[in-house]
Amino acid sequence: MGQQTHRESYSGPLPSAAQHRKDYSYNYCHHRCHHYYSDQRQLEFASKDEAHDLVFPFDKLERLSPDDVRECAYEIFFTACRSSPGFGVRQTQSFHWSNHENEPKSPNVVMSPTSKVKRALGLKMLKRSPSRRMVSGGSGGPSSPVNGGSPFHNSTPPLRPRRPMTSAEIMRQQMKVTEHNDNRLRKTIMRTLVGQAGRRAETIILPLELLRHLKPSEFSDSNEYHMWQKRQLRVLEVGLLTHPSIPVAKATTFAMRLRDIIRSGEFKPIDTGKNSDTLRSLSNSVVSLAWRSSNGTPTDISHWADGSPLNIHLYTSLLQAIFDIRDDTLVLDEVDELLELMKKTWSILGITRPIHNLCFTWVLFQQYVVTGQIEPDLLCATHAMLSEVAIDARREKESFYVKLLTSVLNSILGWAEKRLIDYHEYFQRGNISQIENIVPVVLSVSQILGEDLTISDDGELGKKGDISIVDSSGDRIDYYIRSSIKSAFDKVIESVNARAIELGIKGAFSEILLHVSQETEDLAMKERENFTPMLQKWHPKAGAVAAMMLHSCYGHVLRQYLGDMTSLTRETVEVLQKAEKVEKVLLQMVVEDCTEGEDNDRKVMKEMVPYEVDSIILNLLRKWINELLTSGKDYLQRAKETETWNPKSKSEPYASSVVELVKCAKTVVEQFFKIPIGITEDIVQELADGLQSLFQDYMMFIAACGTKQSYIPSLPPLTRCNRDSKFIKLWKKAAPCGVNPSDMDHITEGHHPRPSTSRGTQRLYVRLNTLHYLHAHINTLEKTLSQTPGVIPSNRKRSGPYFDVINSSIPAACQHVSEVAAYRLIFLDSNSAFYGSLYLDDVPNARIKPALRILKQNITLMTTLLTDRAQALAMKEVMKASFDAFLMVLLAGGSSRVFNRSDHVMIQEDFESLNRVFCTCGEGLIAENLVEREAAVVEGVIALMGQTTEQLMEDFNTATCETSGIGVMGDGQKLPMPPTTGRWNRSDPNTILRVLCHRNDRSANLFLKRTFQLAKRR
Repeated sequence: MGQQTHRESYSGPLPSAAQHRKDYSYNYCHHRCHHYYSDQRQLEFASKDEAHDLVFPFDKLERLSPDDVRECAYEIFFTACRSSPGFGVRQTQSFHWSNHENEPKSPNVVMSPTSKVKRALGLKMLKRSPSRRMVSGGSGGPSSPVNGGSPFHNSTPPLRPRRPMTSAEIMRQQMKVTEHNDNRLRKTIMRTLVGQAGRRAETIILPLELLRHLKPSEFSDSNEYHMWQKRQLRVLEVGLLTHPSIPVAKATTFAMRLRDIIRSGEFKPIDTGKNSDTLRSLSNSVVSLAWRSSNGTPTDISHWADGSPLNIHLYTSLLQAIFDIRDDTLVLDEVDELLELMKKTWSILGITRPIHNLCFTWVLFQQYVVTGQIEPDLLCATHAMLSEVAIDARREKESFYVKLLTSVLNSILGWAEKRLIDYHEYFQRGNISQIENIVPVVLSVSQILGEDLTISDDGELGKKGDISIVDSSGDRIDYYIRSSIKSAFDKVIESVNARAIELGIKGAFSEILLHVSQETEDLAMKERENFTPMLQKWHPKAGAVAAMMLHSCYGHVLRQYLGDMTSLTRETVEVLQKAEKVEKVLLQMVVEDCTEGEDNDRKVMKEMVPYEVDSIILNLLRKWINELLTSGKDYLQRAKETETWNPKSKSEPYASSVVELVKCAKTVVEQFFKIPIGITEDIVQELADGLQSLFQDYMMFIAACGTKQSYIPSLPPLTRCNRDSKFIKLWKKAAPCGVNPSDMDHITEGHHPRPSTSRGTQRLYVRLNTLHYLHAHINTLEKTLSQTPGVIPSNRKRSGPYFDVINSSIPAACQHVSEVAAYRLIFLDSNSAFYGSLYLDDVPNARIKPALRILKQNITLMTTLLTDRAQALAMKEVMKASFDAFLMVLLAGGSSRVFNRSDHVMIQEDFESLNRVFCTCGEGLIAENLVEREAAVVEGVIALMGQTTEQLMEDFNTATCETSGIGVMGDGQKLPMPPTTGRWNRSDPNTILRVLCHRNDRSANLFLKRTFQLAKRR
């Protein structure tokens, strides 16, 4: 097309009668057009620089410039509207202003006294609409004056009849297309589609048709033709190869051929003659690629301009034409007719109503930004269009639309929020009112994006997890206020610091803070007078929020200053007095926004932490507490590395580390209450929490002693007892007198066996004593903290004691250590006398008496080593471990233990002896009912051992059927192997099975062999 500086314009002053000579009229209009568009480009450049942070939401077109897109969009527009009035072939016309509103109107012109679109968008009508500009009806311009005559002489030839501009003429002017290029396009389209008036626009591959029918001779020179041809080829490349609506493989023949032709056209024009092989190949490739469908079925629409983002760029370029090129902040009155004509391009570009609404919204908003944000009506129009977009967004779920919607709205939201979160910087006295227009846009966008969806935790009307739509406008305004106040305050700090450096103030932090105080007060006044009245429309307590945020920012700097103070000085007092004045101003702002009695207002008031002088001492006090707690943590770490768990002394059977830790804690508490200030309950709680954290860490260190499972032997595999097995025969020959290995151990010891408690078990006793010592002194500290007079009560009610967590944790730790010590004592230290020898090979010759002597000696030593508080729990755990060991001997004793039915009498006697040890030991260390409850399980197993084999098999069958859910056994049905749960009792099928496995009986042997094919003992 022609040079861009030759764009026509209907702007410019009204020509006088003396200027109505044909040649002068054209030159004058041409000069004005050139001058206007030069200025227009400068304006656009400045606007883009000002709005550089507006992110363009659509993907870029790499090989097409904005001018290429605009010219292609106009060609598509013209082709789609070719059958509409005013789009036929015409002659060059001149444009003039006219005030003759009563002149006859042509049926092909636009007269828009009102606009439904502008009325819906809240845009005002223009007095100088293009439709009111008159165009001469002839082929040329106005006649020239008579030669030599005065330009004002009455003999001037009369003007030709004039008429208003048509939509086609308005669109050409708006799209900045020269008359020469427009005429060439009109003639080519009409020549190309002669006799095809009814052909649908979406069936026309426009660039291909133009390449076929436009020849180099119709251009001013070969270079202009080459540039035009390259644009058409690049449009085909972008629409069919780079961004096709239907994906195309790069290796396809047509795509490769088209790409080769386009590349060859970059250096010289391709031959488009009728007999040109290049044109034929181009046509075949383009037609094949454009007439594809997504599913391979025939289609009646060509797809060459409906791929994204090409279609969006083309359509938004058309939409830009609604803005008056004389004043691009205004929308033409003819917008209704222009939009209706643009709608004809939808089928070509793949545009739908939701996409149109979204693009129209973006164009309005973008125009507001790039024109310097001086026309608030454009922002109001954007907000109005967002209502339509919101309706579309709820209905339209197509992925392309959703992606486009998200991109456009995020761009709008990002630009607007950048200004709202720093509105003190972006909005000064001249444009503060713009906030009232930007906020509704942001709230609408955020609602469409779904940012107002809230998942409720619970509620009276809904269940947990319900999604509800809530009005979060107040929350957003709250966020904007806080962010902007913080940003403005940061700039105050920077300004004061710069001024201090300029004035050479060094080290005088107090003086700098006094300047900050004054600037803070001024900022509060500016907020209250300029911004709060507007923001209260969406947040009733906007002033209170601003005051609270400013109070917080200033308080942060004030506390930073006070944090470095070791003593009160005159300068510090002056700073505090100024801070008090600032606080009163801010508090007054809060009071103005709050009404007494509302819960939210009380919450707002609580958010403002007063700048009290006592806070200085309290901060120093907290610093002192933290230092002491840090030293306590260091000591605890050293204790973890060096503690050996040996008793401090015979009279102090606990670790020395706990003595030092408790002593340190008591010293801290004593010094704490000696500080001469009003100590609040909150600061006491902080001290208690710190000490509790130390105690909790130390308690976990004590309790880290393993688990009881590490001492319990693994269960041997189940086997059936083989009567008179080789092992038993061999044993009878080797020991005819019934002497077993366990007896030999005790023969060497005589009648006074020594305790078998190992050093490791004794160290566990020290751990247990240490836990009880810690618990006792924590209770002492609790009384000191809670009963010391003079503590100022807190507004928050305490939920319990200061050391509630550690007090509830220590008993569990004591239980764990006692359990580990008991199982270590029984299964490791006493293994040779208990689990390792009891009833080994023969019940009568391996009774429990030797084991009981060892057990009594171990219990005596344990009660000697443990403190009184620790003995009862430790004794109970030893009892449980002993009963578990006794059960394991009976049920999991391995292949070396065999029991006859008659043995249960001796076993019962042995268990009663074991039971008496715990009933008679100490002075009521274990309650008799507790011993009976624990012994009931063992007695139930011993009772099983006294039953007949037949009864055991019957009980086993019944219990197995009940627990497995079989019910009644059918013919040929086998019993399942019952699982080993470890919770042994007389009704457990696994327990009964183990009694049968240890029964020295032929019937039991055959039952186990037949039922489970258990192996014989060897």
